[in-house]
Amino acid sequence: MPYLADENRYEKMQYNYTGNSGLKLPAISLGLWHNFGGVDTLENARKMLRKAFDLGITHFDLANNYGPPAGSAEETMGILMEKDFRHYRDQLVISSKAGYYMWPGPYGEWGSRKYLISSLDQSLKRMGLDYVDIFYHHRPDPDTPLEETIGALKQIQDQGKALYVGISNYNAEQTKKAVEVAENLGVKLLLNQYNYSIFDRWSEEDNLLETLSDTEMGSIIYSPLSQGLLTDKYLNGIPADSRAAKESGFLKKDSITEEKLDKIRELNSMASDRGQSLSQMALAWVLDQGVTSVLVGASKVDQIIENVGSLKNTEFSNDELAAIEAITVK
Repeated sequence: MPYLADENRYEKMQYNYTGNSGLKLPAISLGLWHNFGGVDTLENARKMLRKAFDLGITHFDLANNYGPPAGSAEETMGILMEKDFRHYRDQLVISSKAGYYMWPGPYGEWGSRKYLISSLDQSLKRMGLDYVDIFYHHRPDPDTPLEETIGALKQIQDQGKALYVGISNYNAEQTKKAVEVAENLGVKLLLNQYNYSIFDRWSEEDNLLETLSDTEMGSIIYSPLSQGLLTDKYLNGIPADSRAAKESGFLKKDSITEEKLDKIRELNSMASDRGQSLSQMALAWVLDQGVTSVLVGASKVDQIIENVGSLKNTEFSNDELAAIEAITVK
């Protein structure tokens, strides 16, 4: 049967303006970094995308290298666009990025005009789209002039291949420089995508959120659950099927010390007192910092439902915020 989205989906989600723009993003966005690649089950990916949209998640976030293998998450998105979402294209925000290694040779990564434009053309073909809503430069390039990288983003936007352009993993100083270059070239950078969580505070020390506010940019957060640490998965140690046990991604087994586990348990107890799961409290905490949207990953439908449930309680008392600080700065 053809997919018909829940007609009440927009009543289930909170939407926030992105910087000084007219674009609203859902408070919870779905990232396709893991579990949507060629090694994964298409039907499970389909169920997750359907449920996400039924819950009002309009933003699906991808990158050229998501998979595995690289590119296959975008291929999955293309298949599911045809199966389920083509009719809803104008109700979706689909984003992609380029910056990390994608193909061999001198033109397969970083931030040259050659790479960025070629990569987006490939991404559009994989997804079967005429344009993406947001296209990011995925990481700063220490060697390519910023004028070339931002100029490529402008060209992409001018050609209608992306409605908005942004940056990812740029620190505060790099963001200021990018905005200055963009203003000189006559292009607006919509937002910065970076990692932030209760356990990962580099952006606070860097004053990045304040910089984004000053430059009228939005903020979208990845890894708000600290690679799964801020869930119930590690309350009783390291499960054999976890990312940490498999040494996959950025989470390593050696980094999960008994001290870290004690903090996770204390945070979980606090979340329980709030009537939330640990992951729900962690997402609510990031949203409480004033960011535009948080990106969640998922391997099953239930996780998406739980994550959206965090929106039922996103306010913290001063005592709660102080308690979180006391736990995390030990």
